[in-house]
Amino acid sequence: MNENLKPYEEKMTKTMGNLAGELGAIRAGRANPNVLNKIMVDYYGTPTPIQQVANVSVPEPRMIQIQPWEKSMLKVLEKAIMVSDLGINPTNDGSCIRLVFPELTEERRKELVKDVKKKGEAAKVAIRNIRRDGNDAFKKLKGSDVSEDEIKDMEDDLQKITDKFVKEVDKAVEAKSKEVMTV
Repeated sequence: MNENLKPYEEKMTKTMGNLAGELGAIRAGRANPNVLNKIMVDYYGTPTPIQQVANVSVPEPRMIQIQPWEKSMLKVLEKAIMVSDLGINPTNDGSCIRLVFPELTEERRKELVKDVKKKGEAAKVAIRNIRRDGNDAFKKLKGSDVSEDEIKDMEDDLQKITDKFVKEVDKAVEAKSKEVMTV
């Protein structure tokens, strides 16, 4: 592979990683501990991820159980979950917190699929912008010691890389949409 293409392929790989993270945070019908990743709790004055102050487990397909390592963290955890955008009320039994995920309605599933597709489209736009930046950079090489044929080859190779990543985005979006629509 041409060395000039490396930075663009790396950027596209990062875009895919970013998409995977965003899709992981979308909750389908089953409980996924990743939905807690963005929620921070105040741990002795420091914003800390829930996973670093408690044991997070999934005892049932639609339930997440959070067992804090210090009892004093129960109220703090509960409050952080309440003010988050999770949309689930935590149940506190004095030793652990349980989050029960309701069964998603057909309407909500369709909304989530739209959201998944929107995120996929944004990733494709980002990938195409990276391709455009690459093509612009290649055009600037004209007149230097790079022939027009070599520039054309680099543009073709970049297009192939772009097509590969767009296909990956489509696969990821399709897989997540299928997961969301599965009852």
